[in-house]
Order: sequence, then structure tokens, then C-alpha cells
Amino acid sequence: MSVKYEDLFQLVGPALESKIHEFRLYNYNSVKEKDIWHYCINKKWRKRDILEMRVSEMVNDILGVSPAQFMTHTQIEDYKASNWFSELNEGSLQELLNPTVKSIKPVRVITESSES
Repeated sequence: MSVKYEDLFQLVGPALESKIHEFRLYNYNSVKEKDIWHYCINKKWRKRDILEMRVSEMVNDILGVSPAQFMTHTQIEDYKASNWFSELNEGSLQELLNPTVKSIKPVRVITESSES
């Protein structure tokens, strides 16, 4: 019998739904079941073959996910994926990385003396 990721997702669906309700209690309303599922696959089970895992292990791991763990992982992944210099053209980026030193002329500041 061949088990697929989609079948496992359906099988642990009630645990995912329960976890989403918990997240909503903490005002994380944008998190969906598939987000928790992807978190578990990519973070908790990344070194395991989930097709070989017991359903009880999966449910235990899903119910053990804290909002703080999930949000920290999500933020780190967003930082890794973002291209901070996407709005810069090649010339601007090169100027940032290798700025040219311009000669700065000294400026003479004249101040009024407070002797009265």
C-alpha cells in the first residue's frame, strides 16, 4: 500500500484543525492548516521519512507546535528567501558595494564669539 503526502495530510487533518484553533486564540488568524503541515515537513520532520512515521507521532508533533516556534521559523525562512536588493539596478548595487571616495573640501566654520 502506497501512502501519499495528501493522504497523510487528510489523516492528520483534525490535529491540524485543532492547532489552527489554538493559533487563532493567540490572534494568528492568517495561519492555515497547510502552513502548519509545511512547517512540520520542513522543520520537524526534515530528517525523517514521513511515509514511515506513525500517525500518532505526527499528531503528537503537530499538537506540540507552539505559535512562537512556528512564527520564528516563518520569519527566518522569509529572511532567507527575500532579496533585499531587488529594487536596485546593477550600477546602484555596485556603487553600494564599492563606493568611490570623493575628495571632500574642508569647510571653514565661522562662529560668533559670545564675549560681551
